Amino acid sequence: MKVLLVEDDDALATVLAEALHEAGVLVERAGSGGQADFLVRTEVYDAAILDLGLPDGDGSRWLAEWREDAIELPVLVLTARTRWADKATGFSAGADDYVTKPFETAEVLFRLRALVRRSHGHAHPVLRIGELAFDTHTGSVTLAGRPVSLTAQESRLLAYLAHAAPRVVSRSELAEHVYDRDHEPDSNVIDVQISRLRRKLGAERIETRRGQGYRLSGSAEAS
Repeated sequence: MKVLLVEDDDALATVLAEALHEAGVLVERAGSGGQADFLVRTEVYDAAILDLGLPDGDGSRWLAEWREDAIELPVLVLTARTRWADKATGFSAGADDYVTKPFETAEVLFRLRALVRRSHGHAHPVLRIGELAFDTHTGSVTLAGRPVSLTAQESRLLAYLAHAAPRVVSRSELAEHVYDRDHEPDSNVIDVQISRLRRKLGAERIETRRGQGYRLSGSAEAS
């Protein structure tokens, strides 16, 4: 999961970004609405965390412009404003969820994961593809009920494939959503990590569609 964090309080943004990173989330930061607007329109994210009190204007204004331009990025509003009128303004602008400061980082993470899960059409926190189960809350993976140990990068790669299943995911899409913008891998790196996942999950569970990309299969007998 790659998230854009829009927050002008550097200390708060650092703490939240570090907590999200420890949970396996890739985070890119913006300290103003203008910077966030540029990134949203030029980069690819799975969700955004948006503060309303930004130095160059109310965050809800930027959000409203994104929605007017059909940018459907899931947005979690994060703000110190607690009045219902302020929350209503955020929701009216197009917010998907709302967390007020002070907050628990665990709550932000849970709500963020739920937004991304719902954006892919999944209602339940545990994504099941055949005998494979991926818990979006804990990041744990089981295969036929047995735990599977994955590295952080393998977990991020599998998480994206699981959210997208049964859709085929291209290499470029994986590069955009699973890897840091400043360290995007070449196709060989993706191939190597896919190969490692196959060794742990079963070779046939991740199909290669020539010229298209990869698809997570629910059956170890898939072709």
